[in-house]
Amino acid sequence: MNKSLTRKLSNEELEQFGAEIEALRAKTVADLGERDARYIRTIFKAVRWTEFAGRALLMVGAFLPQPWLIACWVLGALTLGLSKILDNMELGHNVIHGQFDWMGDPHFKGKQFEWDIVGTSDNWRKTHNFRHHTYTNIHGLDDDIGYGVLRLFPEQRWTPAALLQPLYAIVFALLFQWGVAIQDLRLGRLFGARKQQARAELRRAGVPVLKKIGRQLIKDYLVFPLLAGPGFLFVASGNMVANGLRNLWTYTIIFCGHFTTDVETFPKGVLKNETRAHWYWRQIRGSSNLSGGFLLNTLSGNLSHQIEHHLFPDVPANRYVEMAPEVRAICKRYGVHYNTGSLPMQFSQVIWRILRHALPSRPRASRLAGANS
Repeated sequence: MNKSLTRKLSNEELEQFGAEIEALRAKTVADLGERDARYIRTIFKAVRWTEFAGRALLMVGAFLPQPWLIACWVLGALTLGLSKILDNMELGHNVIHGQFDWMGDPHFKGKQFEWDIVGTSDNWRKTHNFRHHTYTNIHGLDDDIGYGVLRLFPEQRWTPAALLQPLYAIVFALLFQWGVAIQDLRLGRLFGARKQQARAELRRAGVPVLKKIGRQLIKDYLVFPLLAGPGFLFVASGNMVANGLRNLWTYTIIFCGHFTTDVETFPKGVLKNETRAHWYWRQIRGSSNLSGGFLLNTLSGNLSHQIEHHLFPDVPANRYVEMAPEVRAICKRYGVHYNTGSLPMQFSQVIWRILRHALPSRPRASRLAGANS
């Protein structure tokens, strides 16, 4: 039985639970200051310097004899991949959430920041910051439930196409930034009843996406490779590997935070009379953490604390490691399941979901009851 369904809270308990979560947020926000600003500026510098180092290694390596050529290619691709991971996870994702708007620094303004992926930050703010974080794990409202590609919960309709989803999952992981880029375009509407309207909306919404895609492709696969002259393919392939590493890592972290065994999904009915306390309760039941240290926290953008991120999406993520023990203690007091585990354990549960729900499956009665509570 799903542990998060073993304890139901009365309305009074739920409001007390919400008040404790609110108090923790208020205490943390009141303490924000120079160390948080210093942290994000350090991350910003780390992104820039690792990008410079990675691109320099690829550029120089193109003109060296073996085995230096191979060593520079591997180190260059890995270092550039590290830069792209930090930019995507710890810098871009968190800044775009507005976590550092209080600094007043234009470099870290959530509505102005643009990151190093083919998807636009404007679309991400709509699909992720608004839809996903408002309607977390609600069927029909949260597009992140399977991203329109995968069937990960029995409440999703099964079709024979799901049988191939283990293959889809691999392709999706390798091309994850492209899934992010087209998510808000809702290409499936082109095959619906209102095709003409869908085409018109796609032309309007697709222009900024195509511009961003063009800039990214030109930068990684034309400008920098051309600077290497005869080393064009050497640099271009290194850039491709760096992008691939970032895609695989981002996919892994995000899926571990949303699709483990104990994660719950909900029908639209939960929104009826939903209070802020109910919203907090839903965020915890729909998220899962990863246990690890500083390196995992930093490389994951502190989404190793996915529960805390869903509770406090606009609080600087570097604070989650301090907030997590208090959130866990609050959950324990109220009998709310706090879903956490190692990266291998959580990802193995994700893989099982992908395999299991490729086949026909039906919701358990206990899960449906909990979802409506």
